[in-house]
Amino acid sequence: MTELVPMPKLGFDMAAGTLIRKVKREGDAVAKGEILAEIETDKATVEVEAYTGGVVKGWLVEEGQSVPIGTPMVVIAAPGEQVDMEALRAQSGLAAQPAAPAPTPGAPPPAGSSASQPQPAPTLATATPLSGRGVASPVARRMADESGIDIRLVAGTGPGGRVTKKDIEAYLKAAPAPALPSAPAPLPAAAAPEDQAVPLTKLRQLIARRMAEAKQTVPHIYISAEIDVAAAMGLRKQINALLPDERKASVNDLVVKAAALALRQFPNLNASFAGDKIIRKGRINVGVAVAVESGLLTVVVKDADQKPLAQIAVEVKAMVGRVRAGKVQAADIEGSTFSTTNLGMYDVEDFGAIINPPEAAILAVGAVREMPVVKDGAIVPGLRMKVTCAADHRVTDGAEVAQFLQAARKNLEEPLRLLL
Repeated sequence: MTELVPMPKLGFDMAAGTLIRKVKREGDAVAKGEILAEIETDKATVEVEAYTGGVVKGWLVEEGQSVPIGTPMVVIAAPGEQVDMEALRAQSGLAAQPAAPAPTPGAPPPAGSSASQPQPAPTLATATPLSGRGVASPVARRMADESGIDIRLVAGTGPGGRVTKKDIEAYLKAAPAPALPSAPAPLPAAAAPEDQAVPLTKLRQLIARRMAEAKQTVPHIYISAEIDVAAAMGLRKQINALLPDERKASVNDLVVKAAALALRQFPNLNASFAGDKIIRKGRINVGVAVAVESGLLTVVVKDADQKPLAQIAVEVKAMVGRVRAGKVQAADIEGSTFSTTNLGMYDVEDFGAIINPPEAAILAVGAVREMPVVKDGAIVPGLRMKVTCAADHRVTDGAEVAQFLQAARKNLEEPLRLLL
């Protein structure tokens, strides 16, 4: 049975993707769930898995080629099965990519061609900056940022001139050794840093477009609450003492579970606005915002209300690890119905977030703080955490959002509910 694997849709506003790397080549055997290719979207570089097992009969899309979502990329069939690739290309509207003709040995290059002119070997000084698109792998971008390199000056050797980890390593090796420090010359009195124009990455462009759309078209309502998390922190300490590092729960894992359980009671916050109706989602898939280069990426805990806390912790750690390594999978970032974003690690007390369309709500989480609180008429030390829920006022109202926060707070203040 011939199977055509299409360019996947990763997000409601994704229109096209670029094939960055073929992991499986023509003639390779592939099992269901194995990685077929890496594609680049506005958000990230994503690994595409095989939907079925078989043999790769051929590719309809080439590395570096951008095609609309749903366009067939690769053909998988049973071993020995005959497949008419030309007919499939014609059917899908993809013409075969002609190979560049090899020059005849000893024959001069065509007049006027670039080959007729002597081409200097690229050096650090003559490396051609990348286009404004700035194609580079996430790992390469992170290495460039950490090393203080302008990635536009690095010559990419990947598909379509893509800058890879090896290109950054080669650039660093070829970089001249820093000169020994000398006595600093006095700066002119009027010297001042010049303005710097920084091109937007594809991810930053996407965030700018979607956040502007969200604030302009979605009427936000913000409701805040303060939660006593002393019991939750105590339970977390006990749980983590019994678990290996890869299964230890974070504060945010507790928040994800508490919010997911509360969403069962308030389905309007696990919904989306659709003109003349509200679409209440059947599954509770909680997105977790992760800071990446030039913006944010949301990984998704599917069916978070049904999963044990330890499983949520394992899944989030694994997905965040793949995001940091530039190996995010399609399932990691698609399908969220409600989102959380946490700035507590930066000692932020509280903040309001922008809703991630088409979702109806997002929960912003601040730091856990030790502070004096009044209990039974006495001032005693306590642990408090502030949260703010932003919701679509077309879908819900302030009273319902407040009740949702009460339910989430109860789950955290009586944390054994998270283990039931």
